[in-house]
Order: sequence, then C-alpha cells, then structure tokens
Amino acid sequence: MAGRRSAPRTGPGASRRFPRSIRLRKSADYDLVHRTGSRLDYGILWVRYRPMPGCSPRFGLAVSRRVGKAVVRNRVKRWIREAIRHERGDLTGVDVVFVARPSAAAAGYLAVRRAVARAMAEVAAQGGE
Repeated sequence: MAGRRSAPRTGPGASRRFPRSIRLRKSADYDLVHRTGSRLDYGILWVRYRPMPGCSPRFGLAVSRRVGKAVVRNRVKRWIREAIRHERGDLTGVDVVFVARPSAAAAGYLAVRRAVARAMAEVAAQGGE
C-alpha cells in the first residue's frame, strides 16, 4: 500500500539500523570532510574523517561509476552500510566518508567489512573518541 510505513523497529536489531541521524546528507558536509579531514587508505576503500567534538558520529558513502554499473555500486554501498552498522560501536564526535575503489566490488563483503572495521578502530584511536 502506498504511503504506508512500517512500525519503528524495537528489540536487539534496532540499534544496528542506519538512520538519517547518523548519515551525512548534505553536499556541504561532504565537502567539509574532504577539504579539512584526514585520509586513511585501505586498498579497496579510502576513508576521510573529521573530528566533531560533542556530536554523534555521521557517516557518508561515495561509490563512483568506476566501481561498476548500478547493481554493483548498490551492492557495494549495502556492504559498506552493513559493515558500519556492525562496526561503529561507541564511536562519537566524528564525520566519516567511505569512498569505494573499483576493486571493492571484486573483493567481496568480508574484505569490505574488514576494511571498515580497521578504519573505525583507527578513527577512534586518532580522534573519534
């Protein structure tokens, strides 16, 4: 049915959602992270992050057409979002942008998840509380 929304999720899986409140949604936010943030490289993806003390963490994704056609790009974005859901932990006060490289599609979900986990740990150690 058009216009009908499902009830808010409760229970153990509710904390692993990817709600709007933790997404970078404005182009100005992406630009700020790209201009003033630090960069980490993990082969299949690279990460830009910018500490934002006192704020909740926000995450953004960038998957260009070089990664593949729409189906492939969407799959890679789903993999990254899923990895963020599982790996974000208690990270606070940081904006993070994950940029997928073309090799991410061929590497598979487990490689993407490992890269995201390493990035989250390094961001937390370097400034994301």
